[in-house]
Amino acid sequence: MNDELAVLILAAGQGTRMKSDLAKVLHPLLGRPMLAHVLETVRGLKPDRLVVVVGHQAEKVQEACGAPDVAFALQQPQRGTGHAVAQARSALAGFEGTVLILYGDVPLIRPATLAGFLGDHARLGGRLSLLSVDLPDPGAYGRVIRDPEGRLLRVVEARDANPEELAVPEINTGLYAVEAGLLFDLIDRLTPNNDQQEYYLTDIVGLAREQGVSPFVFKAADAEEVLGVNTVEELERSEGYLKRRAEEK
Repeated sequence: MNDELAVLILAAGQGTRMKSDLAKVLHPLLGRPMLAHVLETVRGLKPDRLVVVVGHQAEKVQEACGAPDVAFALQQPQRGTGHAVAQARSALAGFEGTVLILYGDVPLIRPATLAGFLGDHARLGGRLSLLSVDLPDPGAYGRVIRDPEGRLLRVVEARDANPEELAVPEINTGLYAVEAGLLFDLIDRLTPNNDQQEYYLTDIVGLAREQGVSPFVFKAADAEEVLGVNTVEELERSEGYLKRRAEEK
């Protein structure tokens, strides 16, 4: 098994709920862009490749967070998370290891959480794994749907879910570990047959099962650590979380 690691950070969104002209991942968190916190965290994994997909205010994001170890891929127009991953194909050309996918608006994730997730994925010989968490109020997050034996069946976006699926408290954090060759094979099979007419990355779970690949799901212990920042209020709460974490050290 190839033990090389690539990290792919999706950071193309505008973040309209922030009510600001600034790209969401550039909003300051303890004096640094939100994306800078994510980059610092994943560098602790010592990835062989580090790719950031940019879109809204791409030049500003590259200027703020550019570094010799970061390759940028442009998503323009933005047609969903699956489409975003597709834009990283050339940056990951020839790479055959594991691709860790996460988002530029999840600045609280700890290196130990990512390392543990990757370790579990490798231990089980996984080809596709995702990280989930239980929420008392799962709201607009995609739901993790399991079979009666607890195996991962699919992920359904909230806007496309039926009432029974919406009642599921387990949500998809958007963090994936995927074998590179499998990833782009699945990306090529995505279709925009959903309410948003977008290419959902979440659909790779169901597509993998159709190909005979057993996807794994692992639960994170700390919900706050793995949730995205979508509003000014959530950004302020994240600052408090990081301050408390710093005081604990």
